[in-house]
Amino acid sequence: MEPLPKKIKLIIMNIFKKTAFIGIFVCTVGFVGAQNPQTLPSPKNIILMIGDGMGFNTIKATQYFGSLEMSFFNTFPVQLAVAHYPAKTGEYEKGNPSSLYFATGYNTIAAWKDTAYLKSNFTESAASATALATGKKTYNNSIGISVNGDTLTNLVQIAKKSGKSAGVVTSVPFSHATPAGFVAHNSTRINYAEIAYEMLLKSQCDVIMGCGNPAYDNNGEKLFFRWGNPKNVGDSAFFAQLLAGSGKSTSFFINGNLYTVADCNGNKTPDAWTVITQKKDFQKLMKGKTPQRVLGCAEVYSTLQQARKFSQGETKDSSPYITPFNSNVPTLSEMALGALNVLDNNKKGFFLMVEGGAIDWALHGNQKGRLIEETAGFFDAVQSVIQWVDKNSSWDETLLIVTADHETGLLWGEKPFAPLIDNGKKQLPGMTFYSSNHSNSLVPFFAKGIGSDWYPVISDEYDAIRGPYMQNSEIPQLLFMMWGK
Repeated sequence: MEPLPKKIKLIIMNIFKKTAFIGIFVCTVGFVGAQNPQTLPSPKNIILMIGDGMGFNTIKATQYFGSLEMSFFNTFPVQLAVAHYPAKTGEYEKGNPSSLYFATGYNTIAAWKDTAYLKSNFTESAASATALATGKKTYNNSIGISVNGDTLTNLVQIAKKSGKSAGVVTSVPFSHATPAGFVAHNSTRINYAEIAYEMLLKSQCDVIMGCGNPAYDNNGEKLFFRWGNPKNVGDSAFFAQLLAGSGKSTSFFINGNLYTVADCNGNKTPDAWTVITQKKDFQKLMKGKTPQRVLGCAEVYSTLQQARKFSQGETKDSSPYITPFNSNVPTLSEMALGALNVLDNNKKGFFLMVEGGAIDWALHGNQKGRLIEETAGFFDAVQSVIQWVDKNSSWDETLLIVTADHETGLLWGEKPFAPLIDNGKKQLPGMTFYSSNHSNSLVPFFAKGIGSDWYPVISDEYDAIRGPYMQNSEIPQLLFMMWGK
């Protein structure tokens, strides 16, 4: 864990305000309450939800259209901002992180003065996911690897070491940057097949869900004569073996070699993946008895909905919901609820990451309508998770965090930094994309539940407009301390 001298001082001050205890030992890597092990709360469950590319104006645009009510956000007692620049940025050259150059950080004056500043030194999803999963900033395109080439420990691994269950869910291929950053370790995010093998064979994940099914296209239509690119699931032969051996097979032949899946429950026996692909099976997973371990690969290739073909007359500037949704895939809400129903079988608790990954895809394409669709779908999932906690757990044992890995699109009004124009419900707001790439803008942070009140304590940096903010790497650092790691 990175040293947090300034943060630790603030935390200790807060501790003395909240509790009376003796014997705090402070060092460069953390602190220990020698006489009171309950200094920090220890959530039974941690749920981290990431809107990929979701900036403040992404949310506002969706609110203005009428897909989100303001009261939804008022349920979060903690609302802050996050900086997400990487340790190193630049162009990734043949697996050589030394070819990259150090990022320049975040400057509040420059950030609100010139879009040119925001368009430089920005992170991408792999580096940010690694920071959010491990507490270490790293070089762009890294999956769980430090700037020095070290293998970093992530939240999934911490959960498993604590005897908890763990899972990742996304609306894009499950081997893509964000879910991969919480599970795998690879020098570059583009090694999708290698990452898929690691996630499915070496990790102890109890749940992995996403897209990337090579038997279907982006419209959810089956490819009868040949499969599409199978890189997101490893390769065609491996995926076929997974399907055929669902719930029973623990060993698989890959390129002539035999590989065995990991033990996920600690009984020293390999645990087979139960593989589901059909919408009805995702929905069935939401209630009742569940398999021990689930791989959900929806019947679609790139994304649940964003990459479906535009219907006649629809453009990237069109309103949302013009083209009918793919009907054969689950919603992100259904996937999240299914994952929760699997993970909560463990009495010790769980860690779950849920990503609205296709928000970023819509932003890269400057697709106004699809952006609102994806953001609304993500927040439907957030609302579903909140309702699940209310019904099946409590805020005294569960911590929910909602944030973004970075901002994409530089979304503003009639000119840069001008507010969006509210044109009323069911009408696209006045908004303009000033980039088709990521930016260095701060992103939102919402937290609710046990331990959430500690995030304002560590948010000791201040932005002229957004107010207090923290670094993305500090989000998991506090989680590690809460779990005593």
